[in-house]
Amino acid sequence: MSAHAAAAAADAAVVDAIHAVLTGPAERAARWLAAAARRGHTEAQAIFGQWLLDGRGVERRPAEALFWFKTAALSGHAMAANMLGRCYEHGWGAPACDKTATHWYARAAAAGLDWGQYNYATSLQLGRGIPADRARAFTLFRAAAAQGHAKSINVLGGFYEDGWEVEADTAMALRCYLRAAEGGDFRGQFNAARLLALASRADDALAWMRAVPRTATPAFLAKAHDFLAGHPDARLRVLAAALDTEPSCC
Repeated sequence: MSAHAAAAAADAAVVDAIHAVLTGPAERAARWLAAAARRGHTEAQAIFGQWLLDGRGVERRPAEALFWFKTAALSGHAMAANMLGRCYEHGWGAPACDKTATHWYARAAAAGLDWGQYNYATSLQLGRGIPADRARAFTLFRAAAAQGHAKSINVLGGFYEDGWEVEADTAMALRCYLRAAEGGDFRGQFNAARLLALASRADDALAWMRAVPRTATPAFLAKAHDFLAGHPDARLRVLAAALDTEPSCC
């Protein structure tokens, strides 16, 4: 066996061991992850960073989480790079910095990670930490969508609905929203319901709108309810009541 093949086999064995450990008690798994991270295993570093960020099996320590994300990211771990971007975007473990966040999102996107493509595309679309480039954002959203990334598929629906970078196409927008909805994205569910209602497909619209509160944030539900309740089109106003359900997430 070549040195490269041996190293790959060893890495695969470590990954298998990590996932086996994760099924056990959280505190014991966290200790194992910490030891593996210190030994230089990038997958353990990325997972331990997430556990430190979430406070799973250990005390929540965002600054230490950021350290491990960066350590793994510098070794080429795409999800760690994406999470490092999130830390800098939200100010977890370090002062918020859009420019630094976007740098790490770009690295994750370059590695082909769907979440990295989505987050980098969002930065490009909004001009957050980087000059706005909607055409490049569209390309990246499409790349993530091709991997089945539901949030990106929903955003593509918005491009087709509004005619950004493509000719406006409501039918294509609805297809995108429905794919996102089926993938569990609550914004996709809301947008699919909205266009279905405007197409006078009331029963289908109501079914998707009722799905929204299962995963939507309280802030989104409040904004969506106000949008629907105050809409001049009665086909949309009638859907507002479907959102009067306690969300299942915080």
